[in-house]
Amino acid sequence: MTSIDAAERLAELANTLSSIETVLDLPSMRASITDLEAQASAPDLWDDQVKAQAVTSKLSFQQGELRRVEALRSRLEDVPILLELAEAEGDTASTEEAMAELESLGAAIGELEVRTLLSGEYDAREALVTIRAEAGGVDAADWAEMLLRMYTRYCERHGWPYEVYETSYAEEAGIKSATFAVKAPYAYGTLSVEQGTHRLVRISPFDNQGRRQTSFAGVEVIPVVEQAEAPDIPEDDIRVDVYRSSGPGGQGVNTTDSAVRITHIPSGIVVSCQNERSQLQNRATAMAVLQAKLLERQRQEERARMDALKGDNSGSWGNQMRSYVLHPYQMVKDLRTETETGNTAAVLDGEIDAFVESGIRWRKQQGSVAS
Repeated sequence: MTSIDAAERLAELANTLSSIETVLDLPSMRASITDLEAQASAPDLWDDQVKAQAVTSKLSFQQGELRRVEALRSRLEDVPILLELAEAEGDTASTEEAMAELESLGAAIGELEVRTLLSGEYDAREALVTIRAEAGGVDAADWAEMLLRMYTRYCERHGWPYEVYETSYAEEAGIKSATFAVKAPYAYGTLSVEQGTHRLVRISPFDNQGRRQTSFAGVEVIPVVEQAEAPDIPEDDIRVDVYRSSGPGGQGVNTTDSAVRITHIPSGIVVSCQNERSQLQNRATAMAVLQAKLLERQRQEERARMDALKGDNSGSWGNQMRSYVLHPYQMVKDLRTETETGNTAAVLDGEIDAFVESGIRWRKQQGSVAS
């Protein structure tokens, strides 16, 4: 990259970062942080633990966002100085270092730009993610467990707290299903692009003839419901069953019947929670998941009615959204965005940022086309 190219790239990044700062509205963010800091320092804050956690979580997130933008602005202002010094001294190593910083800065600003595209009604919410084994027998159950690990590793890489509410283990290997909450702002907006059917092609480790197997697992992502909008569920509409938590292969992991399964009779929706020792805590968590699923169903029905009125067929690409091929070649490819990589091991270890970011941009573009 020449000095002219570098100057053009710097101007482009400066313009992008200015647009991001405008969208995030830094003055309002600073005012909000000041207000949240005042709330967080109130002596009676933890009298209401739910409110206290919401305040401290929001404060931590906004402080982190502000620091992130300010750090990028500082780095952007430093790069021209680094380039100027390197050019004046004719130092190749320093020039390469400055160019590497410019490239790194471009990637960081691009990642932050994607965050500003999360402007949907529920995008700022935490997320509830459910993974289910679909067609493919024991391979599908194993594939569902691989996906669970992929997403929890992704959360860990980003420092996002998560909590597994329920895991239903398959008899031979893997899982039938699992539900976990991602307790980070914008988790729903970010992860909602992962919803759909994920297809795995590989040599089956469960086939003694070593044949290639195709298996499927479904990913559902819904926003966490706030108390004010939680739908009222009559007691007559639900059936509550309690049972003993179990681990892989049916192994008992709890000596009491503390796990809770709630069936919503009118819709047939079934939710479970087994992560707490207390039956009451598990019931409360399961009810919160049920409320979120019912609200999401209402949203989907309303969206379907609106799409029918508009004649909208934007979802016609189908439910299958990504293919993971481990044999006869190595490739992960998103069927919507065409994003692909041959580094399947990294993807399965949670390095899915490129897929998530391209999915968010694709969704935004689809929305612009539809409107």
